[in-house]
Amino acid sequence: MLTSVKVSSTPFEGQKPGTSGLRKAVKVFSQQHYTENFIQSLLTGGLGESLPGSTLVLGGDGRYFLHEAVEIIVRICAANKVSKLIIGQNGILSTPAVSCMIRKYKTNGGILLTASHNPGGPDADFGIKFNTSNGGPAPDGVTNKIYELSTGIKEYFIVPELKCDIKTIGTQQFDIEGHPFTVEVVDSVSDYLELMKEIFDFDSIKNLICGTGQAPLKILINSMHGVTGPYVSRIFCDELGASAESVVNVIPLNDFGGHHPDPNLTYAADLVEAMKKGAFGLGAAFDGDGDRNMILGEKAFFVTPSDSLAVIANNMDCIPYFRRTGVRGFARSMPTGAAVDRVAAKLQKNMYEVPTGWKYFGNLMDAGQLSLCGEESFGTGSDHIREKDGIWAILAWLSILAVRKQTVEEILKNHWTLYGRNFFTRYDYENCDSEPCNKMMDDLESLMNEPSFIGSTHEFEGKSFIVALADNFSYTDPIDGSISTKQGLRIIFQDGSRIVIRLSGTGSSGATVRLYIDSYESDADKYLLDAQVMLKPLVQIALRISKLRELTGRDEPTVIT
Repeated sequence: MLTSVKVSSTPFEGQKPGTSGLRKAVKVFSQQHYTENFIQSLLTGGLGESLPGSTLVLGGDGRYFLHEAVEIIVRICAANKVSKLIIGQNGILSTPAVSCMIRKYKTNGGILLTASHNPGGPDADFGIKFNTSNGGPAPDGVTNKIYELSTGIKEYFIVPELKCDIKTIGTQQFDIEGHPFTVEVVDSVSDYLELMKEIFDFDSIKNLICGTGQAPLKILINSMHGVTGPYVSRIFCDELGASAESVVNVIPLNDFGGHHPDPNLTYAADLVEAMKKGAFGLGAAFDGDGDRNMILGEKAFFVTPSDSLAVIANNMDCIPYFRRTGVRGFARSMPTGAAVDRVAAKLQKNMYEVPTGWKYFGNLMDAGQLSLCGEESFGTGSDHIREKDGIWAILAWLSILAVRKQTVEEILKNHWTLYGRNFFTRYDYENCDSEPCNKMMDDLESLMNEPSFIGSTHEFEGKSFIVALADNFSYTDPIDGSISTKQGLRIIFQDGSRIVIRLSGTGSSGATVRLYIDSYESDADKYLLDAQVMLKPLVQIALRISKLRELTGRDEPTVIT
């Protein structure tokens, strides 16, 4: 029998958690009682009266401090009379896998140890995220409660002597003052793999990759030393027959090999260079926790996240899961290019525009209103779980290629011929000083609110745009009626072109300004032109209106996608 103890503590000024929970540098979590305080607040605020006897999933993306955090969480869960923890072997579980397991085993929720696409290591980011019983990120009401508790916490409960082996698959039983406590260590991949086999035709994809009755499709999958490595090896090599040379960086490392695990053209540059050589027909990369993805065709033909979403939406009949369930509706985050909107209109399906954050999609899915959704930050997913899902997105693309018998580039060209093209780009200005960024946003919103701004004309190099609408995006959830305001500044022009500017600060230092440019083109002669060339006038107008360069001191973005 192990004994629980109550430890006196002091409140901390925690970062107010959003849908992703608490995310800060590792050194903050290493401070005395910091992690314990937050976990106690999370359990109390996230589960309330259902905490005693509850079952939770626990795992993370392998980043630095993972094992120490797992040990603390196990001991605090035991002391709080949690009935059972389901933990990925060695603490490894992708974010999509956690959502899958919460739903499969009908648990009370899950704790994810990840800072998503942010860097890892002793001096980099670490995060703790709580997902609720639907498998999705905790809603604002829950995260606000967790934050409130964290600022007033005076004690936490822990079983300091409890030792748990998370390296060996199997079940461990403990007696905590007469309360049974079970820890089940499971294979990190099996449940997720089982779900993917229910969704996709693995035989058809295997035939595509191996060349059964056709030329084989050579693929190159880069896990960026994140959590997807074991999933990629098992799914693409063991199950789908890809060669060992088809997957790279599949060993999860606690610092992601010193790289930034963000799947975009800048941070996944080694994949881009390898694809330019023309030996592979499809390339893909994933972020640290496996929910984001980037797709490239032969010779590094880049598929924007908004185009990826639209193509999948237009080809859902290629995926057995949707042939069984039907298609209920589509959604995208507000900054995402509007390519999918035209697909929804053609197919006569509901189309939702929501704030960034997967919880908004989850509400629609739980209500049976949504089948497919995506974010401009390389996140795509469906109602099979309640998180975006990088590997799922690649399997969806492989399913389309297998059925349509076309290349990635041909698929896109045909799509643009049918719908026209939304040229889209995103400029990220990372690690900016917060004060001038806040001034930029305030000044721009004030300008947008001036009566004369609507109808004003903005020109660059002979190209002119007339403002039709300007606002700080707000959203009323059609399911629960909740209202989300100030979700990003957007300027919409009469031709449908859009400028969106958002400010975020989820990394370990500074703020990130994100500038999104979206412009529709129906002239087929222009579909293959470079997006940066086509969007240059709008980019320059956005920089001029916002005074981004003058106020932030940044002449160039950190990342362009």
